[in-house]
Amino acid sequence: MKRFPSIKKNSEFQHIYRSGASYANRLLVMYIERNGEDGNRIGISVSKKVGNSIVRHHITRLLREIFRLNNERIETGLNIVLVARGAAKESDYRHLEGAYMHLCGLHHILKESK
Repeated sequence: MKRFPSIKKNSEFQHIYRSGASYANRLLVMYIERNGEDGNRIGISVSKKVGNSIVRHHITRLLREIFRLNNERIETGLNIVLVARGAAKESDYRHLEGAYMHLCGLHHILKESK
């Protein structure tokens, strides 16, 4: 089984926060930085302000699955950090996926549909 391409180290998160471009909507904040590799990596941050550990892990699993299923629709060579906002705890998969794709569109990282 392949490892999931994730960002784990605090130093990597801090570097992307400082040097990456960010856009936000009601549910998510997305930071993007080019990594020069052939694949995308994702880091997910869900604060204790969002909810207890069960809620936070649920949102994390949803965001990881959204990234996995839509990875072929976005450009490659990116480090993506997603920060969940408080409104994300009342949201379902469909709304989170819409927010994710909206932010991808704002960052202009969606592949052109042919």
